[in-house]
Amino acid sequence: MALREELRKQGNWLFRWRSYLPLVLIVIVLSGMSYFEYPGHSEQYDEIWEIICLLMSFTGVGIRFFTVGYTPKGTSGTNTRSQIADSLNTMGMYSVVRHPLYLGNFIIWFGLSAFFHLWWFSIIVILIFWLYYERIMFAEEEFLREKFGEIYLQWAEKTPVFMPNIRKWRSSDMTFSYQFAFKNGVFCVYS
Repeated sequence: MALREELRKQGNWLFRWRSYLPLVLIVIVLSGMSYFEYPGHSEQYDEIWEIICLLMSFTGVGIRFFTVGYTPKGTSGTNTRSQIADSLNTMGMYSVVRHPLYLGNFIIWFGLSAFFHLWWFSIIVILIFWLYYERIMFAEEEFLREKFGEIYLQWAEKTPVFMPNIRKWRSSDMTFSYQFAFKNGVFCVYS
């Protein structure tokens, strides 16, 4: 099997099980906690560091909340069986980055990993995240490319994959849904 097909196959498998696989990170977090101690730091600096890490994680939750509140019905969301997209969302957060939900997830997990003052722990979380979501993003983009063709390619050409470009912001035409944002943005940090 060619690498492209293998990556897509793995991405689709990870997409299907993405609700449960991040639980592995909980095991890693618990193991990181067993090494957790404040080595010679002042209590004041430790509190500042903890606040920064928590604010970082809450920023990730905010990105998810804001993204999901403007997500049209008939897109992937929390489904796990297969990719779904009745339309291509290119407005709001999707105008500045192609995968804002995964960006939010990354910021959440990185903030939590940095909380423990263990550089190696944060690197492990980054590598796991990268390997995990890279395949899911590949599978999603292949699906969107096949479904929307040239429209998708034009959007993908000008929209960064993972590092947002705020200068490209385009407001959404949709009304913000607080109910949907709370249900699928805050409490579903796996999609």
